[in-house]
Amino acid sequence: MTTQLITHPACLDHDPGTYHPENPRRLEAVLAALDDTRFKGLERVAAPRAADETLCLVHPRAYVEGVLGSIPPMGRHQIDGDTIVSPGSAEAALRAAGAVVAAVDAVCEGRARNAFAAVRPPGHHAEAAQAMGFCLFNNVAVGAYHARVRHGLRRIAVVDFDVHHGNGTQHVFEADPDLFYASTHEWPLYPGTGAAAECGRGNIVNAPLPGGSDGQAFRKAFEGRILPALDAFAPELVIVSAGFDAHEQDPLASLRLNEADFAWVTRALMDVARRHSKDRVVSALEGGYDLDALAASSAAHVEALMAP
Repeated sequence: MTTQLITHPACLDHDPGTYHPENPRRLEAVLAALDDTRFKGLERVAAPRAADETLCLVHPRAYVEGVLGSIPPMGRHQIDGDTIVSPGSAEAALRAAGAVVAAVDAVCEGRARNAFAAVRPPGHHAEAAQAMGFCLFNNVAVGAYHARVRHGLRRIAVVDFDVHHGNGTQHVFEADPDLFYASTHEWPLYPGTGAAAECGRGNIVNAPLPGGSDGQAFRKAFEGRILPALDAFAPELVIVSAGFDAHEQDPLASLRLNEADFAWVTRALMDVARRHSKDRVVSALEGGYDLDALAASSAAHVEALMAP
């Protein structure tokens, strides 16, 4: 089976401003890297729009309507200090969540072994009823709940290696022992959540890393803490919050990872999926704000997903 690349041009139309870190150039850089001939085997799929009913598996209907209703007909609207929307933001956000839903469908229906949703805006900071941290809808959480409703899966894991803790995903998952969330992230750093002591009902595993930590510390955190817990959980589906802002070149944090580290963790998660999840892995782009590092890291990640 193949690897799907799921994206949509509408994701480029979410424009929080030229100098905003989460700008359209990020996705342009990722897609340009994936146009290389080594990715000719990717199956390229246009992301559908997520239905309101699907978003409401995670977010209250009033919140969904409020976000979509806040989109300005021109100019920009500031939801909070970091989260800004423009006329194209609603379509981008619906396609971003829809890409993860489509990826879940593809791997659960046997049309793909795994899939990478190259989308924006990102999602892992979005709480059930609060947009924040550049995020409007929690794309991976929506995908996880869709896997339950549409495909009957129960035990679903999200693993997050973005440099920022995915507070929204953790809070959506933490009361349900059949959902698992694990994160490596720089600590202390925005959003201030993700202490090792935050464990939900035994289904939350945080491995915070001090600023300056390198790939060796990152791999140690996975090998010693996250991967054993993920294996014990035995997920039916592995979803990855693939943020690449832990790269040593990223301007928003100070971890010192490189492309080889992202390829390594991708292979490690695929190994878990091979044991427990019938190879089913869905990955969704989160952060990454140095364009060259983001492009190279995304390419390394997808190349690992494509490997036999």
